[in-house]
Amino acid sequence: MTSAWRTSGWIMAGSALILALSLGIRHGFGLFLAPMSSDFGWGREVFAFAIALQNLLWGLAQPFAGALADRYGARRIVVIGGVLYAAGLALMSVADSPWSLSLSAGVLIGIGLSGTSFSILLSLVGRSLPPEKRSMGMGIASAAGSFGQFAMLPGSMGLISGLGWSGALLVLSLLVALILPLAGMLREQRQPEAQGPQQSLGEALREACSHSGFWLLALGFFVCGFQVVFIAVHMPAYLVDQHLPAQVGTTVLALVGLFNIFGTYTAGWLGGRMSKPRLLSLLYLLRAVAIVAFLWVPLSQTSAYLFGMAMGLLWLSTVPLTNGTVAVIFGVRNLSMLAGIVFLFHQLGSFMGGWLGGVVYDRTGSYDLVWQIAVLLSLLAAALNWPVRERPVQRLQPAGVAV
Repeated sequence: MTSAWRTSGWIMAGSALILALSLGIRHGFGLFLAPMSSDFGWGREVFAFAIALQNLLWGLAQPFAGALADRYGARRIVVIGGVLYAAGLALMSVADSPWSLSLSAGVLIGIGLSGTSFSILLSLVGRSLPPEKRSMGMGIASAAGSFGQFAMLPGSMGLISGLGWSGALLVLSLLVALILPLAGMLREQRQPEAQGPQQSLGEALREACSHSGFWLLALGFFVCGFQVVFIAVHMPAYLVDQHLPAQVGTTVLALVGLFNIFGTYTAGWLGGRMSKPRLLSLLYLLRAVAIVAFLWVPLSQTSAYLFGMAMGLLWLSTVPLTNGTVAVIFGVRNLSMLAGIVFLFHQLGSFMGGWLGGVVYDRTGSYDLVWQIAVLLSLLAAALNWPVRERPVQRLQPAGVAV
């Protein structure tokens, strides 16, 4: 095995483990909604706003974290993000007011996630691999992150049952701290493509902002964020409202994480063989079908579990396909920053999905309106991604080839 392949292997393994911890713990935040709201007498909007703020700040910080990672290396940014994430969980364990919850769960964890999640780590994986292996590598790393979502949910529920929500958050803070030593595996060695002609930050931004495909991908990613955060935060409470045991909601989210492993891996594999934008359109259409079927069929434990499986296959499959398309069109030199800007739109959608779910429920006593919006947005995202073409910008075209 050559030195380059060993380096790529360490980067993929380190990225996968960090994603498993970072996203696995984040995936279980919805489990804390009911106990914290009950203990402090809050409406659901208080907790929902804190998580919505987390997603918003995660998105706003992501382009800056990406630009710093492109310039100074991903490892430093991952370490800073891990420190903020762990501190946020520790402070969340003693939060006793809406403002302290927003500071810990919202501000600190949100900024921490910008350094420990997809845009930084998948861009690092993309830079470490040759173009023909890039989509598959991103799919493998994403699948490992999905395994964390599956594995951490039962663990988080067990910690809440045994230690209470405060003790559970302290333990999760210690687990997130493991990101710091894992960052030592991220020893970046860029492929020749990333060492090509220099392009300034401003040039990269102008090039992307003048490309219609960049904005279509970003707007489509807004829908992904809206749907996944609404479901992750509000699904356990929604099922309890429908008189199903609390354990059903935990199992549904765990099934989302389990089937997400297969979904993201398959998406990465297919993305290396088929049009990634067309696959994105198909994924969003299938999400609409899954949500409509879930709402139409009489609700039971079985139908809830089937919905979790279906959504799991479609959950984060959009991530390697979206990041991979950005890499094809614009190259990998500024991939962390450009993927971060696209991800900002994902997080704007996440803010709206998480917060709107709490607002609509507190005002109407039902989530029906938000489910309907989620279906309509799926159809819109499918239409937005369809016209995107995987064609490198003129700067990356071979000499003499017209775009």
